[in-house]
Amino acid sequence: MNIKENSEELFSRLENFFKTKTVVGEPIKIDDTTIIPFITVTFGCGTGVGDGGDGGKKSGQGAGLGAGAKITPDAVLVLRGDLIQMIPIKNKGNMDKLVDLVPGIIQKLDRKRKDKKAKKSQYKKEDTDYTD
Repeated sequence: MNIKENSEELFSRLENFFKTKTVVGEPIKIDDTTIIPFITVTFGCGTGVGDGGDGGKKSGQGAGLGAGAKITPDAVLVLRGDLIQMIPIKNKGNMDKLVDLVPGIIQKLDRKRKDKKAKKSQYKKEDTDYTD
């Protein structure tokens, strides 16, 4: 694969990754409250190619490309009943406000994570329960 093909592959994968869904995150439903995260996506990439020799019969060439991305949370939209509130989460005070708005948020998110992990574990167990 040459540098052009590598670059095209890299950029097509980035294009597939950075969709609207990654700027406005998946809604998180906790009881009667829905939390929608808003995030910033920053990325950079570069490519390079070179060739040369040592003045003798040996010559060489090389090519490379790379990319990096950073995803940071900016705010959350909290929807509960008639309440609609955008909360920036850059500072600790606003995180406390979010926790106050959604009582038990940490425990509920932890419970969801544990339930998801248990389901995965159950699926793995079911896959290994079959015998020939």
